[in-house]
Formats: sequence, C-alpha cells, structure tokens
Amino acid sequence: MEAPKFERGTSLSIFVSDRREDFSALIFAFAIAFGVMLLA
Repeated sequence: MEAPKFERGTSLSIFVSDRREDFSALIFAFAIAFGVMLLA
C-alpha cells in the first residue's frame, strides 16, 4: 500500500512559491529585530 502524500497543512498562502514566502518572512523578521534594536 502506498503511503499518503505529504501535505503542507494549509493552502492559504498569498505567495506563489515556498521560497518567496520564506524569504519574505526572513526580511520581515529582520525588520522587526532592527526596529526593536533601535527602540531599545
């Protein structure tokens, strides 16, 4: 019997590809960290 295909969990994404989503999340995290660093 064939194993079920892996599912990401959600298809509610505004991005076309996972790589673009990961890259934008990384930029967003850096922006938050930079803002916290400036305010502290």
